[in-house]
Amino acid sequence: MIARTECLDFLIRSKDKQLIKVISGIRRCGKSTLFEIYKDYLLDQGIDQEQLIFINFEDLRYNHLRDYMKLFSYVMERVQPDKMNYIFLDEIQHVPEFERVVDSLFIQKNVDIYITGSNAYFMSSELATLLSGRYIELKMLPLSFKEYCSGTDIQKSITEKYRDYQINSSFPYAISIMNDKKLVIDYLEGIFNTVILKDVVARNKIADVVMLEDVVKFLFHNIGNQTSTTKIANTMTSDGRKIDPKTVEKYIRALTESLIIYKAKRYNIKGKQYLKTLEKYYVVDIGLRYMLLGMSQTDVGHILENVVYLELIRRGYDVYVGQYGDMEVDFVAMNEHGIEYFQVAATVRDEKILNRELKPLLKINDHYPKYLLTLDEDPEGDYLGVRRMNALDYFLK
Repeated sequence: MIARTECLDFLIRSKDKQLIKVISGIRRCGKSTLFEIYKDYLLDQGIDQEQLIFINFEDLRYNHLRDYMKLFSYVMERVQPDKMNYIFLDEIQHVPEFERVVDSLFIQKNVDIYITGSNAYFMSSELATLLSGRYIELKMLPLSFKEYCSGTDIQKSITEKYRDYQINSSFPYAISIMNDKKLVIDYLEGIFNTVILKDVVARNKIADVVMLEDVVKFLFHNIGNQTSTTKIANTMTSDGRKIDPKTVEKYIRALTESLIIYKAKRYNIKGKQYLKTLEKYYVVDIGLRYMLLGMSQTDVGHILENVVYLELIRRGYDVYVGQYGDMEVDFVAMNEHGIEYFQVAATVRDEKILNRELKPLLKINDHYPKYLLTLDEDPEGDYLGVRRMNALDYFLK
C-alpha cells in the first residue's frame, strides 16, 4: 500500500478541527484507500474502533442509506455520546440532498466528518455556499511520480520508471498489474467507460456518445495546445463530424466536472489579468491517453507538460498558462506564498531552443522563482536567475 504522505498529512493536520474535510478526485484515484490508511492511523493513536463510522455508497450493503433521513438516523444511532466520533462518507454524491446530513452532523459537538466524491459537481456552487467557511477540500489526483516510484521495482532507473509511469498509468491499482499489459489496458478502459457513461453521459443526458468520445479524443490528442470550443467544432465539422460550439462547450464542462480533463486558463502576467479565451487542456492520467489514442501518439514535450501541470496542482498551486506580450510562459503557479514561473521542454540542448524557452522568463521583471524543466540528464544550470533542472528530479523533490 502506497502511503500517499501528502494526502495523509492533510487529514492528520485537520483532525478534530471544526471543519468538514472534503476529498474530491476522479474514480479509482485512491480516495477510499486513503480513508483506510487514515483509519489505521487513528487506531494507532488510541482511537477505539466504535468511534469510527465508515460508509461507502458504492457498496450495495449501504444502498438503503441513500435516503438522507435514513443515513442521518443510521449515523446518529452509532455515535458514541461521550467520545469524539470520526464519520467517513465515501462517494457521498450517490445520496440525494446529502448536504442536509453533512450540515446536521457538522453541528454535533463530538463529530469529525470526512466526505469524498468522484466529480467536481458534487461540491456544486449551491453546496459550497451552504457549507461556506465550514469545509476544507483536498483535490486528490492519481499517484504522483514520486509516489509511483515508491511502489515500483527499485532495480529500474528513474528514466525507466518515468516511461512506465506514462504507459502503465498513475492509477494506484495499475502498479499491481503492471506486468500484464493487456490487463492494464482493460483496467484503464473500465475506468474510462465508467467515468464517461456514469459521470458524463448519464448525468448530462448526452445522447450522442460517439460524438462525445470524438471530443475526448481531440482533447487528449491536443494536450498542451491552445484551443477553443469554436476551434474544436470547426475541426471536427471539417472532418465530417458536424457539431456546434455550444455542444462542445457542454461536453467539455461535463468532462472537467468528471475530473478526467483539467482546464488551464490564461493569465496576463504584465497586466495581472485573467483571460477568458484560448485555454489549454490536460488529461488526469497519461496512461488513459495511451489507452485511447494508442502508442503512436508520443508527443514527449506536451506529455511532460501535462505531468508538470498535474504535479503543480498536487502541490497546492492554482495553475495558469502565462502570457507576456506576444510570448507564452507554460505555467504561472500561484499560492498563498507567491508566484512561480515554469517553462517545460523535452530538451534544450539545442541553443536556439534554449534561448526560445528562456526568453519569456527573462523578460519577467520580478523576483519570483523561475524554472526551466527538461528531460535532459545534465547538471543544473542558472541563466540570470532562471533555474534549469531535470524535470524528474523536480518531481522527486
